[in-house]
Amino acid sequence: MVVSVARETPPGECPQCWEHAHNKRIHRKLRPREDCPQCVNHMVNGCPTLVPKKPSRWW
Repeated sequence: MVVSVARETPPGECPQCWEHAHNKRIHRKLRPREDCPQCVNHMVNGCPTLVPKKPSRWW
């Protein structure tokens, strides 16, 4: 069995959202239909920090 570990958070994304979406080990301890307290808190309060994007050089 291959365990997928979250890679580096891409620019413009929230590190916690990215980690919880791609690292399945975080939510394995939860029972069926049980919400992750960290995810619920994050959904209510929003994403506090985002990985900065590189400035656009198109113009």
